[in-house]
Amino acid sequence: MVETNWKDALKSEQTFNDFITGYFKDHKELTGDYETSSYYEYYTVRLDSKEGLIITLTTGVSPAVNAGAATIPFKDVEKLSVEQFRQLILNKKFADMHTSLADVFKTVAGVPGVTE
Repeated sequence: MVETNWKDALKSEQTFNDFITGYFKDHKELTGDYETSSYYEYYTVRLDSKEGLIITLTTGVSPAVNAGAATIPFKDVEKLSVEQFRQLILNKKFADMHTSLADVFKTVAGVPGVTE
């Protein structure tokens, strides 16, 4: 039986791996964003069978702040194994039991303003 609660799945490397594999089998990718009047960040997370979790972050300065000068967004790609991701979560010690998996990805990715 595959664990359906990501917090319970954290207890075991194999259970968490099965949970993440199942999650991305059902959802294909996880997307999210963070925006202020001066800054934006978009991210996608997907699971690759060879490279593990691939987190793509696109950040930039909002056009209104730059007034006339076009900015080029910065794109960063991070790759980590499911176990590396599990260890990051365990070391962050997410205290809020109502935190969603999307919130965990945001926090691990370093999105500002995410409550831990």
